[in-house]
Amino acid sequence: MVRRGLARAARVPARVALAGRMPAGLALAGRMLAGLALAAAPARALEADDLSLTVTAETASAAAPYPREMVLLRIRGTYRAQIALEDLHQPSLPHFAWTQLGRDRWFRTTVQGQEARGFERTVAVFPQAAGRFVIDPFVHHLTVVDGGGRRAVDVRSAPVPVEVGAWSGPGGPEAAEPWWLPAPSVTVTDAWTPDPETLKVGEPARRTVTLEARGLTADALPPRPVLRTRGILTFAGPIERQTLVTPQGPVARATYQWDVRPGVPETVTLQAIKIPWFDTTARIMREAEIPARLVGGRARAAEAEAPPPASPWRALLAGLAAFGLGLAGLHLVGRRAAPTDAGLRALARAGRRGDARAVRAAVADLARIDPALAARWREDPRAGPGLAALDRALFGPGGAPPPDLAGLARDLARARPAPARPAAPGPLADLDGPR
Repeated sequence: MVRRGLARAARVPARVALAGRMPAGLALAGRMLAGLALAAAPARALEADDLSLTVTAETASAAAPYPREMVLLRIRGTYRAQIALEDLHQPSLPHFAWTQLGRDRWFRTTVQGQEARGFERTVAVFPQAAGRFVIDPFVHHLTVVDGGGRRAVDVRSAPVPVEVGAWSGPGGPEAAEPWWLPAPSVTVTDAWTPDPETLKVGEPARRTVTLEARGLTADALPPRPVLRTRGILTFAGPIERQTLVTPQGPVARATYQWDVRPGVPETVTLQAIKIPWFDTTARIMREAEIPARLVGGRARAAEAEAPPPASPWRALLAGLAAFGLGLAGLHLVGRRAAPTDAGLRALARAGRRGDARAVRAAVADLARIDPALAARWREDPRAGPGLAALDRALFGPGGAPPPDLAGLARDLARARPAPARPAAPGPLADLDGPR
């Protein structure tokens, strides 16, 4: 009788309006009955149409995704019940890699004009192979308030089929090269400190390349590209990888670093590097590019840009200064051999250690100190081919083995020009008298 009276009180809101005309005791009793009726409302929330959980698979386009392409799972729940405890059980995903995008979200909503609680979770999954797969139901374990007590309820979603297409073009997910990179967008940022065109031989610059791709995690980005160009020394630094979580999917970021040094005085072009990627929105292959850069040549550029004399007087002063420098140079001829000898000793030590990069650095230093010696090396039948073999080993694309470094150091030392000898006296030397 009490439950039947409570139901009638809940269905006839006009009785609440009549409370103003009732005695105070009866009005209070009516309000208590209405409150008890609302407390009993969660018992109706246990009906099937009041508890729902859905899972929707979203892709970047209407076409079937390819392996390792992102698929977003939107898990949404709507509950017309008073919930005390909850726990969403995610099924095992044996054919997918996955990551959750942020925390679960609870919010207020309405269903058919009645207040309800909304639940939302987003999970990014990445199929690992082509084929047809089924995502098993998610199960939301709820503890709802039922009258004066609590009741455990499990709400299940429907299974979700996912069709994963097979790649038919060149490359693709199964190919080792090029790296498979499916993403809605890919960007490349290239930064140098200092500018590479201002470098002299042996001076270092730090190159930092940042690769960013949407719809991927950081482990899906390619390894560090190879920078190798004849005449440039490169030393690879550490790789930093980071995954940023957004409601639209993860954003992967990788930062690659190199220390770059010119090994020759001429300006050298560091070639561009192409990074192919698959546009998951347009469904076509594209290319991102690490741009080409000019490295070195600062000394030659300064010589080429030197302005001509502005007047004959300036030219005369410049000539006198050059004459003075020439006289000073005559006194330093004997002293120039000292740095060359020290460079040759450093070259010999590097050759004995078998350090190819140290040998090339010593060669670059000697070429800067004594250009005539560098010209003699290029003409020498043994030193010239030895230097070419060393450059192929350090900068060539094939990774050729270095030559005999100790023997190369000896050949370079032998190719040094012999000191100038005084000219022999002519047949008329006696007529000049004693000196």
